[in-house]
Amino acid sequence: MISKIWVVIMGLLLSFTVNASPTIDHWQTANGGQVYYVYTPELPMVDVQVIFDAGAARDGDLNGVSLLTNALLNEGAAGMTADQVAAAFDDVGAQFGNTSQRDMAVLTMRSLIADNALKPALDVFGKVLAQPDFPQASFQRIQKQLLLSLQAENQSPAAIASRRFYYELYPEHPYGTMPSGQVDTVSAITVDDLKRFYKQYYVAQNAVVVIVGALDKSQASDVANELLGQLPEGDKAEQLAKVEPLHSAQTIHIDFPSTQTHIVMGQPGMSRDDDDYFALYIGNHILGGSGLVSQLSNEIREKRGLSYSVYSYFRPMQELGPFQLALQTRNDQAQQALDVMKNTLTSFIKNGPTDDELLAAKQNISGGFALRVDSNKKIADYLAMIGFYGLPLDYLDNFIDKVNAVTKQQIKEAFNRRVKPDKMITILVGGEAETK
Repeated sequence: MISKIWVVIMGLLLSFTVNASPTIDHWQTANGGQVYYVYTPELPMVDVQVIFDAGAARDGDLNGVSLLTNALLNEGAAGMTADQVAAAFDDVGAQFGNTSQRDMAVLTMRSLIADNALKPALDVFGKVLAQPDFPQASFQRIQKQLLLSLQAENQSPAAIASRRFYYELYPEHPYGTMPSGQVDTVSAITVDDLKRFYKQYYVAQNAVVVIVGALDKSQASDVANELLGQLPEGDKAEQLAKVEPLHSAQTIHIDFPSTQTHIVMGQPGMSRDDDDYFALYIGNHILGGSGLVSQLSNEIREKRGLSYSVYSYFRPMQELGPFQLALQTRNDQAQQALDVMKNTLTSFIKNGPTDDELLAAKQNISGGFALRVDSNKKIADYLAMIGFYGLPLDYLDNFIDKVNAVTKQQIKEAFNRRVKPDKMITILVGGEAETK
């Protein structure tokens, strides 16, 4: 019966829209967890996320331990096997997910709000959250899978380029390693390491709970208390070290037996709460973040046919995340494509966008904003970001106004101040390609 209800609900989701600026409530649990809540009564369902400051930046010397810890949570809990955990969610039509990134580790659950669905779903979710067993057999299986994926990276020029890019961009910072770890560190990790990591970081003071759905505030408070009440209070993770700026340019060519060269270029960019966030965000939308209509695409793809796809983006994190430009091209065109990419960036920093480009970017971003918050899941993702990075509760309310308030001069000044073309890390992975 529940599965049939889900079919109806998922059909409704296709036409479901919500207010472009949902009302956000925020409070703290008795043991220090942060709760962010939005009431969306249109559908009888709820999305719950629990976010911990327990991503790869907390790995220390055991790179990969955060990913493995998160991956093992639903492999057995409170005596239940992985199959029993999965069946318990399936039996009531609930959906569970978990993931680990550089900054954060996340557990998610979606459920109907009927008592015969939500209560058992929350019971299992709470066990996964607070009573993981970290079974040895599951650990060995997932560890082996991770090691195989790391070995497979050696056959992927894109993966090689990305890994080396982060290593060179953050040589003395936790952001410099990949969340998936590396063969030597992953091989050295034990179940006891996962348990120690879990004990330190999966605590209430280090958690943000997001609840979006057709539960009233009192019910949402009960859900948050039920989940976080099972965790020890603990301590919030320490502030990450500041990211140091690059002092010089570096170009690295890595030979790879392919006809295509992958090029990645960039530098430390911005944090999530950066004062220049909107100027850099909109400027990059024009430079290389808007697909085929961006300046980079126009210069590299449309005018010269050097690459099918080229892009740039800022990835804001707790500390300065990367500003990155990337493309893939034939080996014999690699230097030309790289030169055009550099020249386009330099020209944008010098001249900024045109009036028409700025207007089109604002219309594109503002016009698509409603689609970013048109489901419980999307709202929950925004709340996770707001809660984890400590952004203001009116962030969504003011988003469009802040976009529309950005001027050409602000973009030009922000890019001149923050982006340094003469201090970029450039990685080329491919066949023979001359570099200057």
